[in-house]
Amino acid sequence: SQQIQFADDMQEFTKFPTKTGRRSLSRSISQSSTDSYSSAASYTDSSDDEVSPREKQQTNSKGSSNFCVKNIKQAEFGRREIEIAEQDMSALISLRKRAQGEKPLAGAKIVGCTHITAQTAVSGCLFGGPGLGHQLFHGEESSLSLQNGRRHVQAAPVLAGVAVFAWKGESEDDFWWCIDRCVNVDGWQANMILDDGGDLTHWVYKKYPSVFKKIRGIVEESVTGVHRLYQLSKAGKLCVPAMNVNDSVTKQKFDNLYCCRESILDGLKRTTDVMFGGKQVVVCGYGEVGKGCCAALKALGAIVYVTEIDPICALQACMDGFRVVKLSEVIRQVDVVITCTGNKNVVTREHLDRMKNSCIVCNMGHSNTEIDVTSLRMPELTWERVRSQVDHVIWPDGKRVVLLAEGRLLNLSCSTVPTFVLSITATTQALALIELYNAPEGRYKQDVYLLPKKMDEYVASLHLPSFDAHLTELTDDQAKYLGLNKNGPFKPNYY
Repeated sequence: SQQIQFADDMQEFTKFPTKTGRRSLSRSISQSSTDSYSSAASYTDSSDDEVSPREKQQTNSKGSSNFCVKNIKQAEFGRREIEIAEQDMSALISLRKRAQGEKPLAGAKIVGCTHITAQTAVSGCLFGGPGLGHQLFHGEESSLSLQNGRRHVQAAPVLAGVAVFAWKGESEDDFWWCIDRCVNVDGWQANMILDDGGDLTHWVYKKYPSVFKKIRGIVEESVTGVHRLYQLSKAGKLCVPAMNVNDSVTKQKFDNLYCCRESILDGLKRTTDVMFGGKQVVVCGYGEVGKGCCAALKALGAIVYVTEIDPICALQACMDGFRVVKLSEVIRQVDVVITCTGNKNVVTREHLDRMKNSCIVCNMGHSNTEIDVTSLRMPELTWERVRSQVDHVIWPDGKRVVLLAEGRLLNLSCSTVPTFVLSITATTQALALIELYNAPEGRYKQDVYLLPKKMDEYVASLHLPSFDAHLTELTDDQAKYLGLNKNGPFKPNYY
């Protein structure tokens, strides 16, 4: 049977250049947390929500109270939803089975911060854990802060002994409290970080520098978190090796593109019941997320405009049939504004003031930074909650702007995301954790690294059986002609 190759015989990750060739974002690692926290809007469909989970005393079936979720009683319901997700994440389950004998993460103490869904619960950071041997599953020897998911799914991992600190409706203060509870644990210290957005890394770096110096590796999956790591590296302040999962092929070309292509429509339909045919939509950013959003909207008959700062992405948009404009040129006429840049203040108060009545505004990029929601919390504007995750912001003249999820990620806040494509990302994260944790001292310096294409191709190969796909094998003569190994990698490292 096929064996997994770990650090001793796996090629070294290719370092990504930090000085040239990357788009720069005006975001400082020391920036105020008000820019970057990832909370969820109020969720008020039961009286139980009126009491903050921080004020409750709950214990799981094992008698442990080392967690904080909305309602531990809903854990069994969450477990059933997780079992549904497992059916479409066969590759991740396969990886777990292949690694059971070797337990490549034995001794790893992983602290993570990500959005909690049934899919992340299946992934290597939660229910994928026992087969890999790490301590994320062992009661007080584990900590995980997750946001923006469903309460019954958040409760389910607690039954397995995972210390989960998360609930739907977290305030900013709650968010940072949850992260601190994960890091500041008596008798337990993390040696690996699994992050999505850089908030956990930022917190450990600033508040617990002694812990940060002892971390063996960081795995980061978001564009914003990766940029923050590169900023630390450029400043000479990154004292541990980090893995850039966001720019791996299996993340960029699958999660960012295919996941958003389907979930953008799901989120907009669930929250607004909008019909897209003939609607004018502007998508800010034409990276992989923007490409997925534009393709889905175009297919339903929407008239799509694109804004871009990068001439290459702009040219791609033009060749795909989209008109590239400045936001200010179309802001008065569009019906929907979607941000997906990973930047901050893409949609400002000036843009919001000029929007037409009933314009829908939402974010598919990072956290809550892209839309300047703070500027809308002014005395002259009235907020009206229409339904869960949908607010009407009303101007003095009666104009209404429809704001979804208070500017946070639309698909994670208002809909679901495709299970299969998240399996690809989760498998990539698990392999990155395994490689960093098992790498011999000195293999990875204090810098940011990319996954080798061999590993990307391995992740892809694990998912092909779901489609009954059969790869063609090169003959020896063909392989020699192309200068390739018959078993790969087939893509160069710069792909």
